[in-house]
Amino acid sequence: MRQIVADILAKQSVKNFVTAVILFNAIILGMETSDTVMATAGDLLKLLDHICLAIFVIEIVAKIYAHRMDFFKSGWNIFDFLIISLSLSPSGEGFAVLRAMRILRLLRMVSIAPTLRRVVEAFVSALPGMASVFLLMGLIFYIASVMATTLFSDAFPQWFGSLGASAYSLFQIMTLESWSMGIVRPVMEVYPYAWMFFVPFILVTTFAVVNLVVGLVVNSMQDAHAEESNAATDDYRQEVVDRLDRIEAALTELSKK
Repeated sequence: MRQIVADILAKQSVKNFVTAVILFNAIILGMETSDTVMATAGDLLKLLDHICLAIFVIEIVAKIYAHRMDFFKSGWNIFDFLIISLSLSPSGEGFAVLRAMRILRLLRMVSIAPTLRRVVEAFVSALPGMASVFLLMGLIFYIASVMATTLFSDAFPQWFGSLGASAYSLFQIMTLESWSMGIVRPVMEVYPYAWMFFVPFILVTTFAVVNLVVGLVVNSMQDAHAEESNAATDDYRQEVVDRLDRIEAALTELSKK
């Protein structure tokens, strides 16, 4: 019986159905944010949301029944289990944050879609290398924050009055959001040579260190894709070898006759 359930869950049609339910549920949760829609069809939307949740619970229970404790050996299965568990949280007034987290069900698309799963796995595999980059970024930010606070705090306390304020302002500058007209040019009106601090900071953080993070992720994605291609090639090669062995065995039996 367990094998039958496992075979049913492995069918592509079942996976497509679950994917459709996830997308449909995401649309429902988006519609629930509209007061006008809720006033018109609030009860229907809540009913459909409960039906979608029931389908997800049945799917998870069926997987646990089919695979037993092997279900929890997969990180993606644990991810799905946690998402559904959050969705079963109480819906009282004191649990508004948990109710808002129901939209996290949409993240189950990551565990279902192989391409999305590959992206996440590549990102996770890049984390060790990214940790070194983030450490370097932290050092640069700390040094720059101390310098900015020392240089510009007297004239611009709203941006550089403390270490935290300087770090936040520098983060805004790194993202290039209103950095020139919003911060740097007003600072340069008081400190004409301030560009000698801000321009190198932008070159190092925005165009150098951040691109290192992007390069690490891209490299990890290429490695993951290469491993997947190699695995598919090995499976195909093994399948060909098995077929040749069966053909050779059949010919040997025929020759004996």
